[in-house]
Amino acid sequence: MAIDGLIILDASGRPVIQSGYTSFPPAYPLLLIDTLNNELSKASRTDSVDPVIYVPPGIGDFSGGSACCHVEMGELRLIASVSGDADPLIAFAFLQAFSEILHDYFGTVSTATLKDNFDVVYQLLEETLDSSGYPLTTSPNALRDIVLPPSLLSKLLASLPAPTSSGPNRPGASGASNAPSGAFASPIPWRKLGVRHNHNEILFDVAEELRAIVGRNGTTLTSNAYGKIEANAKLTGMPDLLLSFSNPNVLTECAFHPCVRLQRWMREKTLSFVPPDGKFVLMEYQYALPHAALAGNVPVPLALKPNITVGEFGGNFTVTFSSKTNRIMENVRIELYLGESATGAQCTISSAGSGVGSVGGIEGSWTFEPQRRLLRWEIPIMHSSGSWVLRGSWTSKAKIPRPAHAFQIHFEVPSYSFSSLKVDQVRLSGETYKIYKGVRAAGSGSIEWRW
Repeated sequence: MAIDGLIILDASGRPVIQSGYTSFPPAYPLLLIDTLNNELSKASRTDSVDPVIYVPPGIGDFSGGSACCHVEMGELRLIASVSGDADPLIAFAFLQAFSEILHDYFGTVSTATLKDNFDVVYQLLEETLDSSGYPLTTSPNALRDIVLPPSLLSKLLASLPAPTSSGPNRPGASGASNAPSGAFASPIPWRKLGVRHNHNEILFDVAEELRAIVGRNGTTLTSNAYGKIEANAKLTGMPDLLLSFSNPNVLTECAFHPCVRLQRWMREKTLSFVPPDGKFVLMEYQYALPHAALAGNVPVPLALKPNITVGEFGGNFTVTFSSKTNRIMENVRIELYLGESATGAQCTISSAGSGVGSVGGIEGSWTFEPQRRLLRWEIPIMHSSGSWVLRGSWTSKAKIPRPAHAFQIHFEVPSYSFSSLKVDQVRLSGETYKIYKGVRAAGSGSIEWRW
């Protein structure tokens, strides 16, 4: 068994897009939607709902039960149901791929976007998921030859001449049916024939994310860095590239785009490939720490010292945040869930050792979200020597409040990679022109800091 079908819900939980569940009774997709909406309504936070929800049997011919796999995509929620003996990871991989396809076609994906492009979305669904529930073409580069993007489709339809009464053997009859399909004419499925660009260039973005959990005593319990190399190729013809790293030993648990020749990587630790045209993810990996370092102990570049007192109908807190790196961190976001009954908060921000309060500026700003019961502290730029303190209190309708016992910290470090991965060179064969190569790095972090 594979994926039963796909459903896209709007912000209010109503279906916007739904694939055909031909092998199931008509009430089956409604049962999936009601089960998910019930779980969301009972949860205090939408992100606290399990990504896989069991749907019990009991309607019509549906007798085995199923798994409702769901992910958020902005204001929308994508559902892929799985029944029988199937791996839910297949469903999540398909949901991720379909989400990337929608963003590639429409840019910003919303309920209005889907409603304005029903025909394109359903065509994409037909090409990406067959009637048996198995994923088909999920490469945006190949799909663009099969399903025309909205803007190109509109231009093409506007340029078509008015239909005539010419028969199949008359001079006005079209001979397009005898021409080979552009989507399948190329011997390489991810790259079409006849690609032309005025400027031949390929750009690589090395994006790495640190994920860590820090205990209440400040000791790092676990930390790992995961990365991916995103490429944007604008190359003429059929280029064959060879990319080599100066330190490939920092890469482990690698996953590659289908264009990469795996035997060459296993033998030489170099990437040999014919790239798709446009944007694609060349590879994903995990940072392999040196043998001298402890396993799973990537250094955490910040420090948090929380002092929280929970009393009746509220509590008080003092949170000190400081940087432990010589680089500038950007878009720092520190969040604390104050409990289901939280009603409000009052805070002041100051530099460490200073009693001067502030509500904004270089030290950031704080907000309380009543719907999510979330206290958020945002710092746009954190210098290497920076250290700031957030003091305040919160109120609650419950006599004994139950805030989360962990802060969620997110940050970005521009032009930095935790693994220090370096691209040595990119060589071109198969074409005679010279290419421009560009490489840049970006680091980010997601840390759970317990108190």
